[in-house]
Amino acid sequence: MNRLKKKHFPLFTIITITRNNLSGLEKTGASVDRQTFEEHEWIVIDGASKDKTPDFLRKRRSQTRTARYPFTFVSEEDDGIYDAMNIGIEKARGHYIIFMNAGDIFATNNVLEILSEHTEKKPDFIYGDALEPTENPDKRTYKRARRYKDLKWGMITHHQSMIYRRHTIRDHKLRYSLHYEIASDYDFTARFLLKSKKIIYVPKPICIFEQGGISQQKAALGRKEQYLIREKLDIMPVGYNLWIICVQSMTWKLRTAWPGGYKMLRKLITGR
Repeated sequence: MNRLKKKHFPLFTIITITRNNLSGLEKTGASVDRQTFEEHEWIVIDGASKDKTPDFLRKRRSQTRTARYPFTFVSEEDDGIYDAMNIGIEKARGHYIIFMNAGDIFATNNVLEILSEHTEKKPDFIYGDALEPTENPDKRTYKRARRYKDLKWGMITHHQSMIYRRHTIRDHKLRYSLHYEIASDYDFTARFLLKSKKIIYVPKPICIFEQGGISQQKAALGRKEQYLIREKLDIMPVGYNLWIICVQSMTWKLRTAWPGGYKMLRKLITGR
């Protein structure tokens, strides 16, 4: 009687969402290629791009036999970025999922290697810091993550610096809600953390964030949706929730009108 060969699942699944952004996708792909840790797979969910993205994806797939890690893609119409993320979750085989969208890159070539060292005790959630571009292409702004307990104030770090255990997602049947236009990642992370038992913070930059996304373009809508999410999940009293959205609005105005003053105030309050 033949024994069934045990399936091998990679430690990490990197999911990239893209649409008509070939240059960004190539940038992200090159970053994935540079990772020294090879126990990962890369999944690209493409929203039926009209540029040369499908050609790039097909060429990648044809190179699978000689690639250092598994690669797969979907190129079809979807219902937006959060629907695409759900498609990526369905296809993921890794024990941990990282969302690294087109244009985003890993902060260093050994990020996955560093993260792998923190997976031995099977934490539900791992998160770290991020780097943000500046006007000077040779410099980056270091953005330290907040404590996960401070999620009530908004995302504790960039989504690309959060690593989710796939088994926790599966066991609790978690998916991104299509009800929110901006803050579904906040909603997903909040619901995920409510189900998480072990959380690890890694005090190192995980990603270099590609700025200019929809969350920055529609920041006011994002704050409103976060308010509704906190209300729905009953995270805090109504009065506290109202106070938070007011502080967020004032902080955003200061940040956009006087970036230098915002940085000084943030450092004074948080020490970061």
